[in-house]
Amino acid sequence: MNPIATYNRVYETTLDRLRPLDGVPPLLLRLILAPVMIQGGWVKATGFSATVSWFGNTLGMPLPEVMAFLATAAELGGGIMLLAGFATRLVAVPLMITMLVAAFTVHWENGWLVLSDASSWLANDRVMEAVARKAEIIAILKEHGDYGWLTGRGRVTILNNGIEFAAMYFVMLLSLLFTGGGRYTSIDYWLARMTKGSA
Repeated sequence: MNPIATYNRVYETTLDRLRPLDGVPPLLLRLILAPVMIQGGWVKATGFSATVSWFGNTLGMPLPEVMAFLATAAELGGGIMLLAGFATRLVAVPLMITMLVAAFTVHWENGWLVLSDASSWLANDRVMEAVARKAEIIAILKEHGDYGWLTGRGRVTILNNGIEFAAMYFVMLLSLLFTGGGRYTSIDYWLARMTKGSA
């Protein structure tokens, strides 16, 4: 018996059995991304004047009202559409643009890491400089507070605000651009199926 032929047969059989579930990975990506985008859009919408001010004064963007509106609409509306799997490929594009803008205008100068972790091989000078600050924060907490209670839900850390999350979200959205919302698990799939059925 040819081992390569056997391998190919087993491989193809396994793929055939998994094919009905190929809508699950896009569904999981959508379920992870949707609350993140909706929350980001919600914060921008409920504090819209502060968002406009941040876009204009802090980030130095032109037409801050327009840019703030576009980012808010992309995240809030896009997040809701992702949740439903409606126009998934279409909505992935403005969300990817939003992630790129966030990565390059807000997070780029901070490096890769979201949290300051001096033990990481990705730690940059900014992360290493935060080590002394973190030690001082811990010393103050131990001296003036119940350190065990204060850290009972997690250890003390310092936000580095690097591009890590923006980059991951971009790649997840890029995947959805290619896969769509997912077989059986998205409105896109059922609309396409209805359209083909009526043709």
